[in-house]
Amino acid sequence: MSTTMVAALNAALRDSLRADANVHVLGEDVGALGGVFRVTDGLAAEFGRQRCLDTPLAEAGILGTAVGMAMYGLRPVVEMQFDAFAYPAFEQVFSHVAKMRNRTGGRMGLPITIRVPYGGGVGGVEHHSDSSEAYYAHTPGLHVVTPATVADSYGLLRSAIASDDPVVFLEPKRLYWSAVDFSPAEVSTAQVPPIGRAMVRRPGTSATLLTYGPSLPVCLEAAAAARSEGWDLAVLDLRSLVPFDDETVCTAVRATGRAVVVHEAAGFAGVGAEIAARVTERCFHHLAAPVLRVTGYDIPYPPPMLEKHHLPSVDRILDAVARLQWEQ
Repeated sequence: MSTTMVAALNAALRDSLRADANVHVLGEDVGALGGVFRVTDGLAAEFGRQRCLDTPLAEAGILGTAVGMAMYGLRPVVEMQFDAFAYPAFEQVFSHVAKMRNRTGGRMGLPITIRVPYGGGVGGVEHHSDSSEAYYAHTPGLHVVTPATVADSYGLLRSAIASDDPVVFLEPKRLYWSAVDFSPAEVSTAQVPPIGRAMVRRPGTSATLLTYGPSLPVCLEAAAAARSEGWDLAVLDLRSLVPFDDETVCTAVRATGRAVVVHEAAGFAGVGAEIAARVTERCFHHLAAPVLRVTGYDIPYPPPMLEKHHLPSVDRILDAVARLQWEQ
């Protein structure tokens, strides 16, 4: 059965709504329209508009409402229609969602899942193609998850909704229509590695590409192309930025002695900088070269016709691999 990422996310929401009457979905156009990307298609018809609720165009109000719902025992799943649309709600995320458990001495958690379609590659203009993961990953109190496969989209979203901690669930929208042979009905969440676990998607011996979300297919393509250069590249999918899987990441890097971090977001102070620092601190004596990064440029997201130059590409990744001091 061929299933797209959108269909897997839709199935995860439907199964969560069926499994727990406390789960509610809310956001702009999630009800009658079924979401701008159709991720919530059919949910309002099946569960009613009290549990799949269209909201005003007011992100701070949407998330503030979710905070109140969670305080009264519900499990709201919020959709922020596009990555940069979520910025007006960030004060709610930072001041309340991330801090309530600590503020109440552990007595009140906020089991909120914040779904954010993010990243470029779909011809979107500014405010429709941001990669904002660093803001959330830098905020203590949040879990930050980004699936890159159809199976992870289903399993990780089910786990996020069931979590008693708030989860920012970043969905790579350029992978929304990727399809594989997958049936959510035949997969339990126990068969998908949990939040906080990275996965090696391709073994290799020459160097390790560390990536997540929309950059995973690009890294796999680069690894395939690298064989003609004599490099056998491993590809590791982080899946979860917070909690971060130091053990799996360091094991993969120590095995090859070289690493390149790849992500779409701007490089300066990005998640890749934290990954490079962690790997260097923990794997220094195993490294044959500095940890390099291939990222988006330190500019506002460019117009659609220029985005191919901004996003990490196979050529840019292979250029970075070539700079890993092979002459030594």
